[in-house]
Amino acid sequence: MEFKRKSSIASIVLLTLLGCTSQDASVNTAPATQPVAEVRQAVADDPYLWLEEVEGEQALAWVKGQNSRTLAQLQADPVYADLEAKALDIVNASERIPYGSIRNGKVYNFWQDATNVRGLWRRTTLESYGTDQPEWETIVDFDAFAKAEGKNWVYKGADCYTAKDIANYKCLVSLSDGGKDAVTVREFDLSSKQFLDEGFMLPEAKSGMEWIDYNTLLVTTDWGGDGSTLTESRYPSVVKRWTRGTPLEEAETLFSANKTDVGAFPFTLDRDDGTKVEGVVVAPTFFTREYYILSGAEVVQLPLPAQSDLVGLYEEQLFFTVKQDWTVTVDGVNTTYNTGSLLAMPFVVSSEITQATLPEVVFEPNARQAIEGVSMTKGQILMTLSDNVVGKVFAITKGQSGWVSKQLDLPANGTLSVSFADPDEDTVFVNYEGFLTPDSLMSYSASTGKVTTLKSLPSWFDADDLVVEQKQVESKDGTMIPFFVIHKKGIKHDGKTPTLLYGYGGFQISMRPNYSGLRGKLWLERGGAFVLANIRGGGEFGPKWHQAGLKTKRQVIYDDFIAVGEWLIDHKLTSPEHLGIQGGSNGGLLMGVMLTQRPDLWNAVIVQVPLLDMLRFHLLLAGASWVGEYGSPDMPEEREWLEAMSPYHNFDAGTAYPEPFFVTSTKDDRVHPGHARKMAKLFEASGKPFLYYENIDGGHSAAANQQETARRVALEFTYLTEKLMAK
Repeated sequence: MEFKRKSSIASIVLLTLLGCTSQDASVNTAPATQPVAEVRQAVADDPYLWLEEVEGEQALAWVKGQNSRTLAQLQADPVYADLEAKALDIVNASERIPYGSIRNGKVYNFWQDATNVRGLWRRTTLESYGTDQPEWETIVDFDAFAKAEGKNWVYKGADCYTAKDIANYKCLVSLSDGGKDAVTVREFDLSSKQFLDEGFMLPEAKSGMEWIDYNTLLVTTDWGGDGSTLTESRYPSVVKRWTRGTPLEEAETLFSANKTDVGAFPFTLDRDDGTKVEGVVVAPTFFTREYYILSGAEVVQLPLPAQSDLVGLYEEQLFFTVKQDWTVTVDGVNTTYNTGSLLAMPFVVSSEITQATLPEVVFEPNARQAIEGVSMTKGQILMTLSDNVVGKVFAITKGQSGWVSKQLDLPANGTLSVSFADPDEDTVFVNYEGFLTPDSLMSYSASTGKVTTLKSLPSWFDADDLVVEQKQVESKDGTMIPFFVIHKKGIKHDGKTPTLLYGYGGFQISMRPNYSGLRGKLWLERGGAFVLANIRGGGEFGPKWHQAGLKTKRQVIYDDFIAVGEWLIDHKLTSPEHLGIQGGSNGGLLMGVMLTQRPDLWNAVIVQVPLLDMLRFHLLLAGASWVGEYGSPDMPEEREWLEAMSPYHNFDAGTAYPEPFFVTSTKDDRVHPGHARKMAKLFEASGKPFLYYENIDGGHSAAANQQETARRVALEFTYLTEKLMAK
């Protein structure tokens, strides 16, 4: 049993491949030690390939020089110290909500603050958790643990097993060296609160594990540590069964994916009788899935469409969502299911659908809705819905006439998310937040339907004179693009409001209203406006909203973002002189494109952990896994488009660019830091101004602890202040 339940089987893949995306932190795959010879072969005329040597002596010397220059400039600004102090107050505040998972009457939480920089793994009773001052019991002090081992450990979660109603947990704890995606896995005994010297242990890799029973795991990892069992995307391809007390190298091979697949990951399904169904999910591409059941000596592929997300078993019904229109033919009769729908079918281990197993439609969203998540609690399915970018949660049960969806009585006009649900637990945790409304954590009882507010954040900034508006603008092809604007009440539309426009636009990731004390205190309270663009490529309106901008159709995403920027200028909320933009990871690519396609629209551009060299992205770290999103440089038609779009290849030394701020991380083992390094080097070689900061630790989030987060955010808002407010 896990302390962090997965909302769906497919999320095992998505979370592994993509990680988290937030509007305050940038987002983060394969080891940062990919052979230099391999990445040097593709584009021999690139003069800056040496910057792709992640920890190369020459590359790190350049990085340290840029860091020193940038820190000296921004930290010398009197506003920096004030912003950093305010940021530290917020990230280290004890008033934060201690989000947790429930198991057998106890709540487990991971906590970081100024004293506990690496964090505490701790627990309390469910009753105590509901009080203002819970009585926490420390399980692991990771600061003390890292010091004792002389390691740069960053806690990446725990996956725990126990028989039902027995609290003798054994946990697989993931430990990252400095924040990388790759982790070392070690078994931990919750009763003694000790790591087991003779327990399960996996060396550093991007591994996947599932408990079968106390003595058995399904495992995928870099078998042998030599990369021979990794895919071209540098993810595991071989799933094995490993028995306690036996050497890892003796684990039994059960399944091998193709080298050209993105990766293969184990999963389990829990049946009503308490037994587990063993399975493997293969990602042939980033957005397609194949689900296999391991049935004795047989491997049976489930008859699900390629674009589908498997949720799990509920009352022996297999729940899944479809991200494509899907037609099933049984006995000569066609049944069509629409993109974005939640379906259920009787579970049998078979590769064919019969009349008896024909899927039923549980919920079909309309054109302005999208299913954001599906999870299971005791006796119910919970579905989180985005309805015109506003959150709703429904409890789904089986009635006499079919599936019944009942909306829960939760706050409206904001973002709702299920932070914890488990098939063995009656209590569900639901979070609510809005741009100006601090987070509230509520408990929902599946048996009684009662909703109780457990905890709420204090207000970290003065929102009394702020207003939130939802607008829309017509993009170049006529599509209406929604966006949110937050600003001071009664502002003059004179083009002088300092405005920060944020966007992502990829991987079906939705950008929804969220409360950010850092953004509010360091920007909104000081007179800045914030705009969140719900451009295509995201998931705000379901799979079709995302698929509209895939591969060679991607220009619509950039046109959408440009349309929002032009609306802000046309309506005189701001002007190019006072308009800045920000985005991370795929959003960092968006920023690079905005730099090269429309440098005239912005005066500040924050480019966080970006992709920028789109002719080599598939050769660097996890880049090969993203050809389903961007297209492949190895295919002539797609390469032609990528070359026309690639920021690195469309830099023009004769163009007047706004001074950008590149932010990345040396230990980002998902998006290679070479992207940011090489683009910044183009600016340097052309004598153009730019700022550059590369955190030596931190992984894809560009920060491994709260103090580094505060520093990075203070640097970014100091830069925005200088560019957009100081005129």
